[in-house]
Amino acid sequence: MRHTEFWARLDHHLGRSYSRTWAEQVVIGDLDHRTAKEALDAGVPPKQVWEAVWRTLELPASER
Repeated sequence: MRHTEFWARLDHHLGRSYSRTWAEQVVIGDLDHRTAKEALDAGVPPKQVWEAVWRTLELPASER
């Protein structure tokens, strides 16, 4: 997964304007208590970040 796909998926579920805010403010335990943006900026692969976001948002399995 590329960064663009990660952001497109998050935009799809939260809306473009809110997805950026959410990614900068919500701390996710599965990402070593970092936000999605912090994890991406630290080099965590987007697919791994998406999986943590997917669990946090309790999205359906089809969205994994």
